[in-house]
Amino acid sequence: MVVRVMRGARKRAIARRMCEENPTIHVGKAGVTQGLVDEVSRQLDKRRVVKLRVLRSALAERSVEDVAAEVAQQTESTLVEVRGHTFILYRRKRRQPMRRR
Repeated sequence: MVVRVMRGARKRAIARRMCEENPTIHVGKAGVTQGLVDEVSRQLDKRRVVKLRVLRSALAERSVEDVAAEVAQQTESTLVEVRGHTFILYRRKRRQPMRRR
């Protein structure tokens, strides 16, 4: 499983900005489901940056890093940072195909 991890000044800027924000998505005991992946993808399309929190019930068999890597891979996003039970994902804005009239 190959996951892109962000480094450098851009990572610090995003992490600093998201430090004050509350997580918008919680990963529960069901783990990484298709519904969760769809919601993360929708929020990434809208905001480009999403903060997620992994609840203790989801950590029975897996670590936060494993959950973060799986969500990042399935949403084709970049993992910015993992702190405790919280992680941040970033995805560049997708280009919309130009419509011809």
